[in-house]
Amino acid sequence: MEPCIFGVLSLCFSTFPTHSMILSTRYFLGAFLVIISCLLSVQPSQAQRLRDTKFEKGFLEKGKKIGAWEYYGYTPSGEKVVVQRYDHDHGKLLYFRPGADVTCHAEVSPGQWSYVRPDQPPLFIGSDVALAEYTAKLVYPAAAISRNVQGKVVVAFVIDTLGRVSNYHLVQRIGAGCDEEALRVARTVPEQWVAARLGSRAVAVEYELPLNFRLAQP
Repeated sequence: MEPCIFGVLSLCFSTFPTHSMILSTRYFLGAFLVIISCLLSVQPSQAQRLRDTKFEKGFLEKGKKIGAWEYYGYTPSGEKVVVQRYDHDHGKLLYFRPGADVTCHAEVSPGQWSYVRPDQPPLFIGSDVALAEYTAKLVYPAAAISRNVQGKVVVAFVIDTLGRVSNYHLVQRIGAGCDEEALRVARTVPEQWVAARLGSRAVAVEYELPLNFRLAQP
């Protein structure tokens, strides 16, 4: 903004007629309009704010993620690595860091499901760290506490080729209200998924989300 304004003002004064220090109203009006144009052109960048944390980096505009973001994870040795790059303007995954081979129950052709190892597994935008922000919101059922019920509940759902979610169901239960609570939490996870891919083709998969119930030790 400042170089633009001062450049215009410098132009104004450098072009003063030598015989007079008075510019015409028309000239001043033109310079004023140029300055206003410069001010307006920088408003979007001024509204943007960089977020740079331990797990993500990118720009926000009015609280919304814009442009390409990087999401980070950490190796067992503590090394910080990029696990995802995602373009929020165009809704496109730019990069993901391959992990261990994952077997998925996928719709390999219309109506035909089979267990396969996809070239790209289904991914939650922002990585497992972002997903954990939702799965950590379990409320321990009073009945489970009184009966000392602990364990893992697994909720499965289908992620289609557009990253939409449907068909929530339980594949592992522990009872005492924990199953219902796990379903509730799974449904709060936003539809921010990137579809699995076999080669260059997106495929629907059944995703299994584990939710652990552990009581604090006295």
